[in-house]
Amino acid sequence: MTKTPSAPPSAPQADAFLTAKTLSEALPYIQRYDRETIVIKYGGHAMENEELAALFAKDVVLLKLLGMNPVVLHGGGPQIGRMLEKLGIVSTFEDGLRVTDAASMEIVEMVLSGGINKSIVRAINAAGGKAVGLSGADANLITAVKATRTKKDPDSNIERVIDLGYVGEPDKVDPSVLKALAAQIEDDFIPVVAPVGVGEDGRSFNINADTAAGAVAAAVGAKRLMLLTDVEGVLDAKGELVKQLSCEQAKALIADGTAKGGMIPKLETAIQTVEQGVEATVILDGRKPHALLMELFTQHGSGTLIRGN
Repeated sequence: MTKTPSAPPSAPQADAFLTAKTLSEALPYIQRYDRETIVIKYGGHAMENEELAALFAKDVVLLKLLGMNPVVLHGGGPQIGRMLEKLGIVSTFEDGLRVTDAASMEIVEMVLSGGINKSIVRAINAAGGKAVGLSGADANLITAVKATRTKKDPDSNIERVIDLGYVGEPDKVDPSVLKALAAQIEDDFIPVVAPVGVGEDGRSFNINADTAAGAVAAAVGAKRLMLLTDVEGVLDAKGELVKQLSCEQAKALIADGTAKGGMIPKLETAIQTVEQGVEATVILDGRKPHALLMELFTQHGSGTLIRGN
């Protein structure tokens, strides 16, 4: 008896099957991160693209619905730069850090804790989440000290101290406000934190968003620190993506000059965060749609993963 061949699946059926297959394959990863805290540093030009910003917000809400505790800590370099330029305030950088005088600090705090923070909160809420906007000053979340840097003169080989102004580094992190929000299980709050810290004397400090995210991740015992940036990840001397690094390998890239500019504080943060107990840090391209989901829920991941030796 000849069997009648089954009809090929229609396009909608094929799409539905692919969706179901993807969800099924993601199950082990969903189980791995169940009830774990994921700290996400959100920055770069991805924040300025409305379509990417909406997708990011949906992905963060999805993480919350899947049982994770996402904490978003955002930057805002391009937006700060444009506002400073508009006001005629000259801004310079040292090793990827913006030198911040008193006039610049007022603008930094206004842009970070005001416009940018609330735009992210609105996007997450529009995607069905319950975002709460904070800065490092709220409930003494991030107590900062003045950052210090030295630079060696290539000719004289003499080191000089660089005054970064109101640039700070996390000294203490009190995660009680984040834990209080996470404890509200029925409300499912998602914290969105601006990287403005407060000194012991009450002064505000501009903290590199990567550094602030790393300090928060260590303080809350995060499973992962995700650093979204404007490049696909860490590149080697040939310009090719490095998929995975140990802390020692990451230190070597800084020492030999392969890592430059803004990648230096990212790698320094990744190393310090892992050494303080976070399982791994991932540097990934925030311009790619669903980069977070690809890294967390697929076998091949996205970007560069830095873990212990």
